Amino acid sequence: MAVSISAVVLFGIVVFVLIRGGWVRILPALACAGFGFFLASSGAAPLITDAIGTVTALISSI
Repeated sequence: MAVSISAVVLFGIVVFVLIRGGWVRILPALACAGFGFFLASSGAAPLITDAIGTVTALISSI
């Protein structure tokens, strides 16, 4: 659970910086957020969660 909260904060900061820097406009950012929201409720969510957990465990073992 702590990993997902950290990932949300990290991605939130990245999106904020990209929007403020002019690299990403508001509407494409909202479209990506909507895509992520609906992806989280799809059948691919457990696979993505497992992949993020694997990468996190790999990084923490280094």
